[in-house]
Amino acid sequence: MSIEIHKLSVREIGERLRSRELTALQVVDHFLARIAALQLVLNAFIHVDAEGARAAARVSDGLLAKRAPRSWLEGIPVSIKDNIFVKDMPFVFGSPLFKDNIADHDELPIELLRKAGAIIIGKTNLPEFASRGSTYNPVFGATGNPWNPALTVGGSSGGSVASVAAGMVPLSLGTDGGGSIRRPAGYTGLVGLKPTLSRIPRADGFSSVLYDCEVVGPIGRTVDDVRLMLAAIARPDRRDQRSRGFAPIDQTAATPRKLKILYVPKLGNNPVDPEIARSCKAAAQQLAALGHEVVEGALPFDIQPVTDHWAKIGNVCMSLMALDHPQFKDKVTPDYRDRAIAGDAISGGEYQGVIELLLQLRSAVGQAFETWDIIMTPTSAANPWPKDEPFPPVIDCEKVGPRGHAVFTSWVNACSHPGIALPAAPTASGLPVGFQLVADFGADELLLDLAAQFERQHEWKDLWPAC
Repeated sequence: MSIEIHKLSVREIGERLRSRELTALQVVDHFLARIAALQLVLNAFIHVDAEGARAAARVSDGLLAKRAPRSWLEGIPVSIKDNIFVKDMPFVFGSPLFKDNIADHDELPIELLRKAGAIIIGKTNLPEFASRGSTYNPVFGATGNPWNPALTVGGSSGGSVASVAAGMVPLSLGTDGGGSIRRPAGYTGLVGLKPTLSRIPRADGFSSVLYDCEVVGPIGRTVDDVRLMLAAIARPDRRDQRSRGFAPIDQTAATPRKLKILYVPKLGNNPVDPEIARSCKAAAQQLAALGHEVVEGALPFDIQPVTDHWAKIGNVCMSLMALDHPQFKDKVTPDYRDRAIAGDAISGGEYQGVIELLLQLRSAVGQAFETWDIIMTPTSAANPWPKDEPFPPVIDCEKVGPRGHAVFTSWVNACSHPGIALPAAPTASGLPVGFQLVADFGADELLLDLAAQFERQHEWKDLWPAC
């Protein structure tokens, strides 16, 4: 009987590669066939490098034959979000500004993936400049959700989650600047990690669109998949000084001690879809059943000052992009031209004031984690909406703005702590629901251990979309 390779975990594929039950070339060809079959339905990829992937697979097969794999990622196909430089592949960033651009070098995380033996199979779709909560752009169009292709996958790592959820690749490397890994993972039934700032080092990439609030992170079907990717590339590098001093990630899960978990079901008066509220409440109760102390309450720090000024960070970064690219205001969509103009109007003193608010929040959050081991919230306040619409205008019968669905995630980027998205019980119609766990600065491994403990009690990792 043939093996459904796409339904195997990363470790299971790795074991079969090491035993030579499978070759890396067979694995690559299997996933290329999945991409070919599903790309027209989902529009997850903006570029697929079939020949480059096959060439890399032959290198992996040579090392595996010598029993010299470089890591658990040896021979594992990986997709890359299209705001990360991959040499000789398009870097379009979802914008007409970069429509014909080809990267001339690898960004540092890609360099680390290659050294670990991962096979870069292609680039995935995203909203223009990775700055919306739904994945569509004027160059490549919209990406559909594998659970219902008419609905959004969220954003901005939408192509990445679609590629993993549909079994087009086992893993993807995305970015998270305000929830861009965690919310899409929640919409597609995946595990998505926003690591601690610089836990995965970053250098030689595009200029920041969110100061230091955006990080790269792994997206997979299981906690172990995500752990293995993080373990392979979370390494100190002098090109990112903040990456130094972290301990290596253990490649096997440990059972966490009894943890004190604060469950935050709502942020102030912001509405939450009732199905999401019920599902996440049940997940909190399940964590308590595992022996942890779970207390329901409000966030123990004030995120409103940063929330009120959050847009200024992105606007200033758009202003810088416009300075660096003279054709910016003629080629980008009007929203981003307006953001750049708004950024032009922000004074140096005003911007520094926003940075001071970030620093104050980081201090307050750090102090809160003296009391709490974990803070838990939903990943999103809304279920997926039509993929051609930018955001859901109504949540639980209340009108909301563009960030109404995204209220739970940005504070984690602002404070630079790690957060992981996990699937909870699906909606009545079968759509995935996600919740996030947030830990102390640098406590990525504790998150993975707790997530693995939760995962062992559930079968959601074995659920697959119809496509």
